Amino acid sequence: MALLPPGIDASVALLLVVASFFTSALTAAFGLGGGIAMLALLGLFVPVAALIPVHGAVQLGSNTGRAWHQRANVRRDIFAPFLIGSLIGAVAGAMVVVQLPDAFLKLLLGCFIIVVTWAKIPGFDRLGRAGLAIGSAITALMTMFVGATGPLLSAFFAQIIPDDRKALVATHAAGMTVQHLLKVVVFGLAGFAFAQWLPLIAIMVASGYLGTVYGTEWLEKLPEDTFRRWFRVGITLLALDMIRRGLLATF
Repeated sequence: MALLPPGIDASVALLLVVASFFTSALTAAFGLGGGIAMLALLGLFVPVAALIPVHGAVQLGSNTGRAWHQRANVRRDIFAPFLIGSLIGAVAGAMVVVQLPDAFLKLLLGCFIIVVTWAKIPGFDRLGRAGLAIGSAITALMTMFVGATGPLLSAFFAQIIPDDRKALVATHAAGMTVQHLLKVVVFGLAGFAFAQWLPLIAIMVASGYLGTVYGTEWLEKLPEDTFRRWFRVGITLLALDMIRRGLLATF
C-alpha cells in the first residue's frame, strides 16, 4: 500500500502534518478553531469526494487525543445523554436521502451560533438529560452534512458549562470524538476507501496529539475571564465566516 494517497505529494503531506500540530494546539487552548482551519486547508489539496470523510478521520484522532489528555475535566453527567443523542442524530443523518443545500445550512448555523454565543438562554445551564440528548442529536445530524460543526457544539456546551473553561474544552473534545467516530463509521459503511489515507491520517493524528499537549499548557495558564472573552470573539468570527461562505454560495 502506498504511504500517500493519490494526488498528495511529500511536501503537501508535510504541510498537513505540521498544520495538524498547530490546529490541535489551538483547539486544546481555546476549545475551537482547529477543526475549521484544518477543513479549509484540506480543501485545498483533498478531492471533494474525500474531504468530509478524511477530515472526519483526522478530527476523530485529534479529539480522541484531546479528550484522553484532558479526561480529568470531562463532565460525565453531560457526556452520557450527549452520547445517546448523537447516536440518534447519526442514524437519522445516514437515513436522510435528500440533503439540505450546503449554503442554507451554513447561513442557518452561523446565525444560530452567534445568537447562542452572545445571548444568555435562561435555564440552559440546568438543561435536563432529555434536552441534552435532543440538542446532541441535532448537532450530530448537522455534522453529517457540514464538515466542521465544532463551533455549534462549542456554543451549545458553553451555555451548559458557563464557568469552567477546562471542563468546556475537555467535554467538547469528548463530544466531538463521538460525533466524528459516528461520521467515519457512516462513511465507511457507505463505501469510502479509508485504507489509502490511513498512513497520512495516522501521522497527522500523532502530530495533533503533540499539539494538544502544548495547547493544554496554554489552557492551564489562561484566566477564566480571558478565556471566555477570546472564546466568544473566536467563535463569532468563525460563525461570521460561515455566514459569508453561505452567502457567497447562494449568490
